[in-house]
Amino acid sequence: MVFLSVNKFIIVAIVAVIVGISIVYASPLFYDTEINESIPSTMMKEDIPKSYDGIFVGVNDGVHNAEGQSKVIFLDDGREILRLEAFKSTNGPDLYVYLSTDTDATDIVNLGKLKANVGNQNYDIPAGTDLEKYNKVLIWCKSFSVLFGSSELTATP
Repeated sequence: MVFLSVNKFIIVAIVAVIVGISIVYASPLFYDTEINESIPSTMMKEDIPKSYDGIFVGVNDGVHNAEGQSKVIFLDDGREILRLEAFKSTNGPDLYVYLSTDTDATDIVNLGKLKANVGNQNYDIPAGTDLEKYNKVLIWCKSFSVLFGSSELTATP
């Protein structure tokens, strides 16, 4: 009898841990976080050789999605900003913004955690980043290695 009650206790403890972990990772799916950052006050360069912009496309799996626009803003202090505008994605755990060479995140520049799954937001692009090479913007779940959506930055003269 003692053996059975110990087994039941272990099973209940394991189930409780699994449920707890599931709640932590699944809970972001049920609410939105919102941000509305303005374009940095430093003036935009007027004499840029190219501009880069794109439209987000979700992965069409019925669960993960991203929509809105991406564009690179060149500032007169030399910084480059990736701006997400009219942005909305499915919320999820551990979401990051990457510049990548492909949609599999095999070669990336990590711009940091997604600030919110809804709204306009800015991300500093590290100096020296080759936007011709890293021309895809990914919304990527780091914990599960899952793509939520991507935008291809197209260069226009």
